[in-house]
Amino acid sequence: MDQTEEDQKWLTFSQMGQKSSQFSAEELNDYQDLTYFTKKEVLIAHEKFKSLAPEKVGHNKNAKLALNKVLKLPELAANPFGERMCQVFSSSQDGDCTFEDFLDMMSVFSTMAPADVKAEHVFRIFDFDGDDMLGVGDIKKVIQCLIGEQNDFSDNDLKRLVQKIFEEVDFDDDGALSFSEFEHVTDMCPDFVKMFNIKL
Repeated sequence: MDQTEEDQKWLTFSQMGQKSSQFSAEELNDYQDLTYFTKKEVLIAHEKFKSLAPEKVGHNKNAKLALNKVLKLPELAANPFGERMCQVFSSSQDGDCTFEDFLDMMSVFSTMAPADVKAEHVFRIFDFDGDDMLGVGDIKKVIQCLIGEQNDFSDNDLKRLVQKIFEEVDFDDDGALSFSEFEHVTDMCPDFVKMFNIKL
């Protein structure tokens, strides 16, 4: 396909997207500048967002979707941290998402986002109490999310596992993991952060 055909296809797609998503060319430029997405991918993300509640998003580009609607996205529904991911990206911090919140989340967890950006956001997701450290309580919650409710873990097993994690990566022995200590873990286990990849 030559360049003019490609441009024509993009123009048609863009016009369709602008009609349905109501974004101006300037808004699309801004979204492209502020995310790891192209304009075309921004429109695809909006279609995904709209598919979660067409009756609400169809005529209102500023619509906010309740957490239970956002969690209908299969990648979030299947992720043990789906609810927490929505809470971290929600501008109202309750898990309800505007399109901009949703776009931000999709961008950070896209394959185009750098590993360090992903790691920073995963750290925030794991920081349940919001104190900028991963303490014993945070790590327990992370493990509980990972193993699910149907498990054979006793409280003692959980305690021992948390203790082992801190022995391995709490380099300054302060009983909590800083972001740099957490980053060391993600460097050693790159597949761990891949758990947070979302494809458009």
